[in-house]
Amino acid sequence: MAFQAPNGTLYYLLSLPTSVAPPGADPESSLVKDLTTTLLLPSKDDVTQFLIPHFKIGTLDQLVQQSEELSKFDSQFESAVSRSVEVLKNIYVDEPEQIAAAKIVADKPVETYLKSFQWNTAKYRVDKPITELVDILSKEVYALDGDLKTLYNNYVLAKSNLGAVERKQTGNLSTRSLQDVVKKSDFVLGSEYLETVLVAVPKQMVKTFIKIYETLVPMVVPRSANLVTEDSEFSLYSVTLFKKSVPEFLHKCRESKWYPRDFKWSEGIIEDLKKEQEKAEQQERRLWGEVVRLARATYTDTFQAWLHLKSIRVFVESVLRYGLPPDFISVLVKPPVTSIEKVKMALTQKYGYLAGNAFVKDKKGKIVQADQGLQEYSTIVDTEYEAFVIYEVIIV
Repeated sequence: MAFQAPNGTLYYLLSLPTSVAPPGADPESSLVKDLTTTLLLPSKDDVTQFLIPHFKIGTLDQLVQQSEELSKFDSQFESAVSRSVEVLKNIYVDEPEQIAAAKIVADKPVETYLKSFQWNTAKYRVDKPITELVDILSKEVYALDGDLKTLYNNYVLAKSNLGAVERKQTGNLSTRSLQDVVKKSDFVLGSEYLETVLVAVPKQMVKTFIKIYETLVPMVVPRSANLVTEDSEFSLYSVTLFKKSVPEFLHKCRESKWYPRDFKWSEGIIEDLKKEQEKAEQQERRLWGEVVRLARATYTDTFQAWLHLKSIRVFVESVLRYGLPPDFISVLVKPPVTSIEKVKMALTQKYGYLAGNAFVKDKKGKIVQADQGLQEYSTIVDTEYEAFVIYEVIIV
């Protein structure tokens, strides 16, 4: 399968045992420098330290269970971050500058926050058990994600309602609202026997309409057809007739391909229609502002929670992979877009030995199924297994 570039900016969150660092005064800085050279990265800033505190460790069984749960939470948190970005894109249509400005985390551009990440010890005390920390983070993310979903759905509904109201104002005379078109003087009002109806007549049929409308049914008031207004397609006429003939007259109009408009003059209705439009506009504007504020806050807080969860996951996997006491170095690597595969292969070639001979890979990074170390287990080994701890962080 051909490689597909990620839909966003990719970083690798990499953990290696301290023993792999080149000799030097400071293992972290030595490893950062060595990785920059080994991976042929264009800038020394493409590898940065990612500081992870030491968490409260339980039993090995607990770590294994936590590893499985953290994988699920990681995916769910990432989805929550992506949903907040989708909402921002839907709110700021064709405004990439606004979207970029909204993606601020802890008062920093998101990539700056990622590269300078520090565990928030005031909010998430590291002396708490890992399960408790994950529970705090997950409740935070799920609450924000749920609130944003609800508010955004309300906004979409309000926008749809406003669109329906606006369509009434922008259609032709056969469909659009007539509240700003007709006047009180266009109607016979207060009569016990007479009623005025409105008919939208296609312009090419106006002559026919004027010629025959009086004879469509009995009791049409002669010469009562008055042109109310017209647009490029239709002419809107008012016609006065006896009330008992109205149903048949409207039926005959439809048979003639004219469009009767269901409209009865009322000061109250006109005012209600205007209020309906004003209310729809106000509701849409209000919810738009609320969605913008919540989407920005959700992005900020869920991204921070996701990075904190990533830290816990890297710690747990590093302890399981490299053993106790925890002695590993974690770094953030930004591979060039054109060399993502090469960077992964270079890491495998350089640090593949960490897995011993149980997981030998070929030059393409695939597990060699015929490897004698695997023996009868070679067919069930996860081919995505890496000799070191590595996770993707994709900024969308």
